[in-house]
Amino acid sequence: MANVGKRFTAAKAAFAGKSEVSVEEAVALVKANATAKFDETVDIVFALGVDPRHADQMVRGVCALPNGTGKTMRVAVFARDAKAEEATKAGADIVGAEDLMEQIQQGNLDFDRCIATPDMMPIVGRLGKILGPRNLMPNPRVGTVTMDIKAAVEAAKGGEVQFKAEKAGVVHAGIGKASFSEKALAENVKAIVAAIQKARPTGAKGTYVKKIALSSTMGPGVTLDIATATAE
Repeated sequence: MANVGKRFTAAKAAFAGKSEVSVEEAVALVKANATAKFDETVDIVFALGVDPRHADQMVRGVCALPNGTGKTMRVAVFARDAKAEEATKAGADIVGAEDLMEQIQQGNLDFDRCIATPDMMPIVGRLGKILGPRNLMPNPRVGTVTMDIKAAVEAAKGGEVQFKAEKAGVVHAGIGKASFSEKALAENVKAIVAAIQKARPTGAKGTYVKKIALSSTMGPGVTLDIATATAE
């Protein structure tokens, strides 16, 4: 059995007996115990009552966090001519067409978000096996296949997060850094909870949100009181 460090042991002790707490209490607890030597990411995990294998139960969407993610997003854009210029001016890190496709095929994926104009999708479609498993495939449902390249790039750079239900209906997202204020983190938590609520699929039956947990990169997690979290 692996040894558990003193820092994590102390954090576990601080979390003992704490569960089903308010958003504010969860944020305060996670922030106070994020004591690693780097600025830890604050993560939120949802356990949803859906089966993503069924199309009418897939949960997918985007959320514009009011206080951003604290992460510098590198954005790649598939576009030509005027739209390529628009992407560059908006702050895209990589812009191209066939040349960008070849870079990705060679294993160069130095970006966190991929955006494309609709006419580029025949090219992007060839990269499905590479981009798909990494959740980087442009999709009109989350605004990454669009003619409004400027808005898409600015949204990605400004702290927009994408979410998607994985196996067993679990949704995971980073919603800020431990260095954020408690108020900023709480606002971000409430924003993504609202986005998950809004994304409820038509096929979801019974209890939709079964569990919500908050944690930092190196710390233990704490569960939120679902009734109060989803009511806000």
